[in-house]
Amino acid sequence: MDSPSQPAIALPDVPAFALHGRGGVLLTRDGEIETLDGHEAAARIVRDLPLLVSMPTAARRLKVRRFAAHDLLELFAFVRPARFCLPTLDGLAAALDLPPAGSPPDPLRLLQIAEILLGELGHLDRRTTERAATLAQAMADGDWPWAVPVLKALGQGGSKSRFRGLDAWSVLPEPVDPAPPPPPSSLPVEADEAADRLSAMLGPDAERRQGQYDYAARAAHAFRPRERQDEPQVVLAEAGTGTGKTLGYVAPASVWAQKNGGAVWVSTYTKNLQRQLDQELDRLYPDPRVKAEKAVIRKGRENYLCLLNFQEAVQGGAARRADIVPLALMARWIEATRDGDLGGGDFPSWLVTLFGSDRTVALADRRGECVFSACEHYRKCFIETARRKSTRAEIVVANHALVLSRAVQLSAEESAAKRYVFDEGHHLFDAADSAFSAELSGMETAELRRWIRGAEDGRRGRARGLTRRVEDLIAGDETAKAALDRATHAARKLPGFDWLTRLKAENPAGVAEAFLTKLRQQVLARTGEPDNPYGLECETAPPVDGLTAAAAELASALGDIKAPLTDLKMALAKRLEDETDELSTGERVRIEAAINGIEYRCEMVLSAWISMLQGIGAGPADGFVDWFSLRRVGGREADAAYHRHMIDPTEPFAETVLKPAHGALITSASLRDRSGEGDDWSTAEARTGLTHLVNPASRISVPSPFDYGAATRIFVVGDVRRDRPDEIAAAYRELFLAAGGGALGLFTAIQRLRNVHERIVEPLETAGLPLYAQHVDPIDTPTLVDIFRAEEDSCLLGTDAVRDGVDVPGQSLRLIVFDRVPWPRPDILHKARRKAFGGRQYDDMLIRLKLKQAYGRLLRRAGDRGVFVMLDPMLPSRLCDAFPTDVEIHRTGIAEAVKAAKSFLSDNQGEPANGRQDERA
Repeated sequence: MDSPSQPAIALPDVPAFALHGRGGVLLTRDGEIETLDGHEAAARIVRDLPLLVSMPTAARRLKVRRFAAHDLLELFAFVRPARFCLPTLDGLAAALDLPPAGSPPDPLRLLQIAEILLGELGHLDRRTTERAATLAQAMADGDWPWAVPVLKALGQGGSKSRFRGLDAWSVLPEPVDPAPPPPPSSLPVEADEAADRLSAMLGPDAERRQGQYDYAARAAHAFRPRERQDEPQVVLAEAGTGTGKTLGYVAPASVWAQKNGGAVWVSTYTKNLQRQLDQELDRLYPDPRVKAEKAVIRKGRENYLCLLNFQEAVQGGAARRADIVPLALMARWIEATRDGDLGGGDFPSWLVTLFGSDRTVALADRRGECVFSACEHYRKCFIETARRKSTRAEIVVANHALVLSRAVQLSAEESAAKRYVFDEGHHLFDAADSAFSAELSGMETAELRRWIRGAEDGRRGRARGLTRRVEDLIAGDETAKAALDRATHAARKLPGFDWLTRLKAENPAGVAEAFLTKLRQQVLARTGEPDNPYGLECETAPPVDGLTAAAAELASALGDIKAPLTDLKMALAKRLEDETDELSTGERVRIEAAINGIEYRCEMVLSAWISMLQGIGAGPADGFVDWFSLRRVGGREADAAYHRHMIDPTEPFAETVLKPAHGALITSASLRDRSGEGDDWSTAEARTGLTHLVNPASRISVPSPFDYGAATRIFVVGDVRRDRPDEIAAAYRELFLAAGGGALGLFTAIQRLRNVHERIVEPLETAGLPLYAQHVDPIDTPTLVDIFRAEEDSCLLGTDAVRDGVDVPGQSLRLIVFDRVPWPRPDILHKARRKAFGGRQYDDMLIRLKLKQAYGRLLRRAGDRGVFVMLDPMLPSRLCDAFPTDVEIHRTGIAEAVKAAKSFLSDNQGEPANGRQDERA
């Protein structure tokens, strides 16, 4: 420290309130501790700026509107930016190495946390202190409750200085780029090299797991040189839970990268696994500086903070006092973040809960407005920094969505990856389905208008429009300027401001809205579920009167947009060719980016839309399925759309991703579907695109080392009525209580989840078992899972996002309760695929894979034990092949299941209930 003395710590003179169940524990100003129910707490704390954790969560629990408070999460975000902390009292305590607050919680822990955090401000270096003090002074003008204590802790005065210090972009370092690396070599990875690397990562004291070494050795086959063009070396590897497959594939991948001077792209489906992979790479690169150079996390542009968006939010918010505090906390994070990732990196996602998305995650570039090198922050841009680093990295950790979109829109600055590892390979079909589909909707067409024309009618937002992005690039080229003017004029036929209101009133403006109005008419006339709160759909044929004509007019209008955009693209490409020796690197980057953006919208968007519109009345082309839909949010209409999907989306995945690659490892714990006839590799190959390759893939199967028969129990409950919410909720309540927490409730419908939550939250909280719920708690799903993992006796309710890709080892997950068999929703797309892929067998395969994934959450490491309960007696025996063969499946009543679960989880020798054993015929 530069100062010999520490500033005094001045805690705010306010009551401290710790949530507990529907009420909480209050420490008054006089030092008295009182236990309050929800009504008392709501009346006492909302007016006193209390010291608490997560005001939005408290407001929801107490059923009051949001209120001003000394929220310790805000203080933590200021003092420790870009540092991890769970948004709970115990989460904060753990981050500060304090013991848990107990149950009921001790509110004195709140004071301790505040004192420690404020005390840390006195240990900052001079420069950091000055930056923090400048921000705190600005936050004082935004009426931040913590401003005065923070300024005192920093040893600074309280003068107000609105928006000073928010220019975080000005203090970021500007990276220095070395020359691009040469193309990688093609040397193979030998099995002993993979084994040696695995041993080095595990360390000398690690217990040798033979299955992990076998997996690494055989996975090395994916890193052999390919023999022919479009014939990659592919390994399809199923590795049971507990195998250690992550390090098993990192070993040969890292050897290949270092031997050949290239990057291996490791792709996951979920951000949760992406984060776990990042942590596992500490074993490969124990030195953080080396890791920062050799390992890069890549996500889509929409995941990174845009510095220009942030700058314009700061400059545009000078008159809005409410914006100062969130923008100041974002500035603190920007100066400290590793990579600017808003979607799962070091960004505290609970800031969205505290302040909403507009001044947090919405600051990402979500609309394709990037001006690239024309941006004053281009050199410091988080997205560009990650992209440049990935060209020199050894391991690039990405996700399926980015890999597939990158293959479709590969820019001139990036080359296709030569080697891939696809973890969570069982999700490749879904990822490809999302990437290789088309949607002509009100939102998408309105977005295209905004991309071309920019903000209109005085609407707020950056929305530069195509003219502002390229006008200086075509200066002096009258042909290009005329093409741009024609495209801008033609885009007026696309939906404008308030288009949805006009659709509902059947008062369209323009040919696009006229088509969408007719589409909406057809959906409302023919849907079989008019009261569905999530959305309606119908087939495209036969069209209602006027729809075909409206589609033809819209197709013509879209052609009027595509033609001048194509001319503009050709003019830009001509400039690249004609002025090769004159253009600066920055100009070339901008021109290439403009060409790529225009080409994508012409070929992948406009061409697809025109083709779809021309097919109305004639039905979709072979291999495709079309339908109309109305999307609803909370029961209200939000969009109208025309959809086209491929029946088998893995075909373009194989063509655009696998064939250009030299090698790929596709792996998961749930690749194969096991039915009564045995394990089915053909299903795994079909759902990963391998049937579209010339050469067959090598197959690896490494069994789990866990003894599932001894460590788990499965019960199918037969006496709980599916149509009685009270019975379902009671079953969840008693099972969760019997397990003593550590319970995950899975649901196939959001409304049933909410119904159960409402009925069981109070009895569970009263028993000291905190209950969290997706779609109920104002917390993002990854953070909910983190809380569930950290609080050993908590319970969590969720849907698909919780079932997939969640790793909760130990006692924190010892019971899984599934409300119903996860039958596929019989929508138009599923019916087409069901017909193409085998009818009932296709349904059964999908269900078995979902059950396999859910059950697989129970055991994550040696010593884990768990119980799986299905509350649906309609689970047929043929679907029970999803479970390991050595686990008995007992069909029993809820009372017996509760008793058996409690006995098994509390006693290592516990026996299952005397229910009927399922023969799994």
